[in-house]
Amino acid sequence: MDVQSWTLVLVIISFSIYIGIAIWSRASSTSDFYIAGGHVPALANGLATAADWMSAASFLGMAGLLSFTGYDGSVYLMGWTGGYVLLALLLAPYLRKFGKFTVPDFIGDRYYSNITRTVAVVCALLVSFTYVAGQMRGVGLVFSRFLEVPINTGVMIGMIIVLFYAVLGGMKGITYTQVAQYCVLIFAFMVPAIFISIQMTGNPIPQLGMGAEVLGEEISLLDKL
Repeated sequence: MDVQSWTLVLVIISFSIYIGIAIWSRASSTSDFYIAGGHVPALANGLATAADWMSAASFLGMAGLLSFTGYDGSVYLMGWTGGYVLLALLLAPYLRKFGKFTVPDFIGDRYYSNITRTVAVVCALLVSFTYVAGQMRGVGLVFSRFLEVPINTGVMIGMIIVLFYAVLGGMKGITYTQVAQYCVLIFAFMVPAIFISIQMTGNPIPQLGMGAEVLGEEISLLDKL
């Protein structure tokens, strides 16, 4: 088979796995749908969060940003990562303790104000739509390359697949699907980095290769970059 056929097969297999996981872990209660029943292991939660970080915004957007801006673009990478850490430390634990499903519910009850609840809803919608728009564009771009379809068609395909396992499985299905996606994404992140490091420095460990000398040149990779 040619590359296009192999790509199509791998895409079908991966999304079949995602949908299968959503069916297997489908929500059976409100608690399952919104917070996965509160029984997701810490490791699975960590993998799912990492998969969220390694989304189209990171895999495509950050890579493109760093490619165009160089080191200056790393500030976005640090802010992007730091924001996840701040949310995990300063908001998520208290949301769980309050027993609320959404951030607006938590903020409204925490400050005893419907005004703050409304502000939180508006902020959540604004941020979510902005984020999802970028993500869907990335999904459409990926599908357009893999399946050789227009970007708009790729967006529709991605939306249908995501809608299916999100509605069926809720947060429980999404969490375990994200775990599977993490395995795919970390492989996709690591393989190019390893081979680029081998090609440029002869070192198969990218972190060590960054401080090594470029093959055939008496200059470190960091200095060359």
